[in-house]
Amino acid sequence: MIEALDHAVILVRDLDVAIADYEALLARQVAWRTSGDGAAAALLTLDNTSIELMAATGAGETGDRVRAALDERGEGLASLAFRVSDVARMHRRLSRLGLDPEPVTEAGSRDDINGAALNWTRTRAATSATHGIRHFFMQMADQRPRSPVLSPSGITGLDHVVIGTPSPDRAAALYGARLGLDMALDRTNPDWGVRLMFFRCGDMILEIAHSLKAGVGDGPDSFRGLSWRATDAQATQQRLSAAGFDVSEAKAGRKPGTKVFTVRNRTGGVPTIMIQPTPPRA
Repeated sequence: MIEALDHAVILVRDLDVAIADYEALLARQVAWRTSGDGAAAALLTLDNTSIELMAATGAGETGDRVRAALDERGEGLASLAFRVSDVARMHRRLSRLGLDPEPVTEAGSRDDINGAALNWTRTRAATSATHGIRHFFMQMADQRPRSPVLSPSGITGLDHVVIGTPSPDRAAALYGARLGLDMALDRTNPDWGVRLMFFRCGDMILEIAHSLKAGVGDGPDSFRGLSWRATDAQATQQRLSAAGFDVSEAKAGRKPGTKVFTVRNRTGGVPTIMIQPTPPRA
């Protein structure tokens, strides 16, 4: 029932600074800006998902929530919104499987840039039932406008979202059995000190990571970062370095045929790597 990751939300303190950083990071231009209820947001939409940057701007319930979250956890990833084909059906599934969803509601957004409108219906699972990670489920009535490409050495889309968990079997039950995502890999590697589970979500991966050294516990899950898909890791690394980003050298990834590097700053508090995927087979 989940078709893709519609967007991930990053909370930031200064929206204009975050926009400048993410436009430079992704070599894409913001395609949508909206404001209201004490908060403002900007969206960059790539080939397979969107990133929503959000900041508090004044008085209002949304602005108060954003400020409280920033005071508690600082900048960083705050929630995931999955795209579904039938939100009412998804709501019934969440209810049956004990995820205590909110009622389905209609929502919308108006672009401050050109006045265009987007509409959708949505629900949200109880955060306690999803082990600390906020999950929304959206049925879109309109297509998001794509962010214009600013550089040929840009990013095409999101490769994977990483979530850390103290309880891998609990996470497997949530993302596989309850949310219905397809598990593509479940591997324990003592040399890396980690158990990794990959769940397909559209053409990207939701990666669940568990530290073997930490052992199994019952604490909340947490966001660990984003991995962006670059067509040419070396060219992207050079572009970002020239733009003042603190980046590691591009090197061979763990998966044969891939290249990766780390971006250490200007990511809104989100641990970030760039990956050049394995070339497709002929």
